[in-house]
Amino acid sequence: MSPAADSMFYAAAADLVAVRAFVRARGLALGLATGRADLLTLAVSELATNTLMHTAGGGHVRVWFDGGQVVCDVVDGGPDRSVAGAMPAASAEGGRGLAIVGLICDDVTTHPVIGGTLVRLRFSP
Repeated sequence: MSPAADSMFYAAAADLVAVRAFVRARGLALGLATGRADLLTLAVSELATNTLMHTAGGGHVRVWFDGGQVVCDVVDGGPDRSVAGAMPAASAEGGRGLAIVGLICDDVTTHPVIGGTLVRLRFSP
């Protein structure tokens, strides 16, 4: 993580508005075009919502600029998971969030960390 990264914690559904505002503002400040900042915000919103629905203890979001890209980590207490997958059938009740994240980001990686998982998103300006 870059020493210049900005971060915030979230633990409840009421925090999602602040998470989205934080990520969008940081993306714009770090040089993302409005549409790209909106995609970053959507991706983080999907991940943060999944955190609150499927894990305990909330999560942590970090955003910084590195190697010509805006980088965002979403860390939570959930198990390691892949975001690379096919979009579920229209009849499926869920499972679209991670597929959407995989489609709209320039790069997505997941890494197990102590007590959970880190999902790293990369967006070029």
